[in-house]
Amino acid sequence: METTTVFTIPWSGFTLTTDKNLMKPTDVHRWIAEESYWAKGIPESVFLNSFQNSFCLGALKEGRQVAFARLITDYATFGYLADVFVLEPHRGKGLGRKMMELIFDQDWVKNLRRVMLATRDAHELYEKSGFHLCSKPERIMEIVRPDLYSGSN
Repeated sequence: METTTVFTIPWSGFTLTTDKNLMKPTDVHRWIAEESYWAKGIPESVFLNSFQNSFCLGALKEGRQVAFARLITDYATFGYLADVFVLEPHRGKGLGRKMMELIFDQDWVKNLRRVMLATRDAHELYEKSGFHLCSKPERIMEIVRPDLYSGSN
């Protein structure tokens, strides 16, 4: 069901793509493992497995990976937005908003019954894409292992 499409934002010099062959997964892994608050220390093999098994959107500028997002999905009913980042020098240029627009403009994404995410600090960005706090949080349960990759659990 997954489709590969390449988007270009001509005014910005960014290339947004869902073509995993154009992305730089090693660079994405490095940022997530070293800079993210949600998966610090994630082994490269674990990240690469998640990359291969998700719908991914990358942003490149001059051949370098500058932003990334992935949607963990069954392509039919559910999606979980994860690993979204824009490198610091490229923030504030509308890149994150454009990435969300392109993901949520996919016909199959429009037909998902539920899309979820977890964020510490980007609520406003995601609200612009239609996200809101859970209307019935008492129905949501989770297993969380925050120190899984640090070896201190």
